[in-house]
Amino acid sequence: MSISFHQAIALFSPQLPLGVAYSGGADSTALLVACAAKWPGQVVALHINHGLQAAAPDFQHHCESFCAAIQVPLRSAAVKAGAAHGQSPEDAARKARYQGLVDLALEDGHPLKLQSIAVAQHADDQVETVLLALGRGAGLAGLSAMPHHWRRDGLDFHRPLLAVPVAAIRDWLQLQGQRFVEDPTNQDARFTRNRIRARLLPALADVFPGFRDTFARSSAHAAQAQTLLNDLAQLDHGAVAATDGQQPLIGKLQALSRARQANVVRFWLKTRFNCMPSAAQLEELLDQIAACTTRGHQIHLKIGAGHVMREGDILTWYNP
Repeated sequence: MSISFHQAIALFSPQLPLGVAYSGGADSTALLVACAAKWPGQVVALHINHGLQAAAPDFQHHCESFCAAIQVPLRSAAVKAGAAHGQSPEDAARKARYQGLVDLALEDGHPLKLQSIAVAQHADDQVETVLLALGRGAGLAGLSAMPHHWRRDGLDFHRPLLAVPVAAIRDWLQLQGQRFVEDPTNQDARFTRNRIRARLLPALADVFPGFRDTFARSSAHAAQAQTLLNDLAQLDHGAVAATDGQQPLIGKLQALSRARQANVVRFWLKTRFNCMPSAAQLEELLDQIAACTTRGHQIHLKIGAGHVMREGDILTWYNP
């Protein structure tokens, strides 16, 4: 259910001190101003300079002057956001951004030791994430979209504005009379998110006026179902694992249904090696597991940066 910006801030109750991811744009400016007013002296702005566009130094200068004006400490860092082979530029930038936020939060030599980080993604961002997931044929994990809360490197991450429409954030910021910068890439039609924002969201609002709430409800259902799959995968992994407690035994995998095989193999690769097979790779791997009925049968399939192979009675993954 959509809520107002004021309601979202009133409900937000993180562990303090709090870092706010601050780009200088409207959404992060609103979040920073509201949090600094609610918890004076307990909020730090965290600015990541990706260096991906010519305006990046101007954004950083704006953030420095703005934080000085509202008397909020600013920590900033430049990150390398180049994409690896087979990785999208957006995914590379996202990973570099979050690692940069963690590094800034845990940086030594500051009077405030941050416990939490807030990022300003909102209800429209959540809808765009769901539509992107649908467009690439994602499963439940992708359709779950962005979580409100998660932990990483001992820090609590929060998205307190996920139920707030972007228009409500802009209206609140306008009432405060605060300045912000507009990222020129937000209008670049080469990016799929921007085309969704400019073309699809207005059409959805016309046909389904309550689409933000219904999409959020569907994402919550998907997230709940994904949690159940994760629980089942953990149980199945314990049942099929070899004596080391990690590598799956091929014979025990074969005793499971194909759907449960897929679920536990995906879980094993993700939790142990932080790699996720594509749908085609997973289907090929399951075919090879099914065909593995003799001692001489080999399994060898590239997944992520490494390879899944057979070693005796077990599956293993290695990165050459």
